[in-house]
Amino acid sequence: MRHDSHYVDELAKSSRSIGRTIPISQIFPNPEQPRTEFGDLTDLTDSIKEKGVLEPLLVSPVKGEGRFMIIAGERRWRASQLAGLTEVPCIEMTLDEQGIAEIALIENLQRKDLTIWEEADGLKALAEKFSYTQEEIAKKISKSRTTVNELMTIAGLPDKVREICRTHRINAKAALLEVARQFDEAAMYDHLDNVTNDKRAPVAASRPKLKKTESPADSAVAAENSGFVYSDREKTFNLKISFNDGRELNRRSVLEALKQAFEDVKNETANF
Repeated sequence: MRHDSHYVDELAKSSRSIGRTIPISQIFPNPEQPRTEFGDLTDLTDSIKEKGVLEPLLVSPVKGEGRFMIIAGERRWRASQLAGLTEVPCIEMTLDEQGIAEIALIENLQRKDLTIWEEADGLKALAEKFSYTQEEIAKKISKSRTTVNELMTIAGLPDKVREICRTHRINAKAALLEVARQFDEAAMYDHLDNVTNDKRAPVAASRPKLKKTESPADSAVAAENSGFVYSDREKTFNLKISFNDGRELNRRSVLEALKQAFEDVKNETANF
């Protein structure tokens, strides 16, 4: 019986964990399971027929019912049924509702076949449901803080922008980050227009009408030959931006730079 690191951590914290074999008929899926697609089970079923279930299911007993709800391992449970097994190895754990939901999410995030959207939305769910910081998420799923930050940025893309990205098969993380780091939603559509060049499904035909936002007062900004300088109205601080990549100095380029700086500072507070 082997376990990923997060299983070991949770078992150590659990008030009760028992290894045992349980009849398949007494086990049922978690109705709140975040995973909805289980893929082709043929290879896993063949492996279970030949070698058995090598990694136990995590289950939680339902008080007074004599049944067990799956916390992690529904794919193994389904394949075991197809393989003709009548019982499977399990680790019985007593957890509250939050603990069950947390392990189910983390277990799904450690799958190898996740799409970029599934991974990004999974991290977002951890942050929203359990108020985890990006650093805490990185430790729980054994990924770098940078990777978590990038995926959370992608998770923040508006639904309509996501739809356009899927239509044009823009699924690479780097490409999606370029979209997500645009200053606002209108800029995202402009960027997509520039990168798709698909006459059959132009972005312009899909983009919604957006209200124009008011620009900040011109008196608050001043351009110098070497860059852009901002002074707040109370004169409590100065901010200067200059570009090293030769981009044109204009309001949009400055706003994009400010947005990137804001996101970087917000997500790297540990350095302060």
